[in-house]
Amino acid sequence: MRSFFLFLSVLPFSLLAQSSFITPMEYASSLYKNPRGIGCHKCHGEFGEGKIVAKYEHKKEQKSFVGPRINNIDFNNFYRALNVRKNGMPRYFLTPKEIQSLYFYLQEKKKEENANVK
Repeated sequence: MRSFFLFLSVLPFSLLAQSSFITPMEYASSLYKNPRGIGCHKCHGEFGEGKIVAKYEHKKEQKSFVGPRINNIDFNNFYRALNVRKNGMPRYFLTPKEIQSLYFYLQEKKKEENANVK
């Protein structure tokens, strides 16, 4: 009977010791593609390389709405940009851990891109 209670007391800790069902990269990728409705990739490209979102005419002048490159900025600027609504950038109200995951995703994709260029 004593061993049964010991088993029950250790069971929660053994469950916590097991790894998550998705990797940090899988989580970050899904967050990048759909943080709160509209995915980052829609405006910033698949890897944060930047993207033309729309072309339009304003006062007979051709213009473009561009999602800027975001895979080349430092973490502090990245964090700040995600917490301020500016130039069409929606507020996602992401947690600090979610922002870290997004930054991790972009840096890993940048490494992959650089490895493929060499």
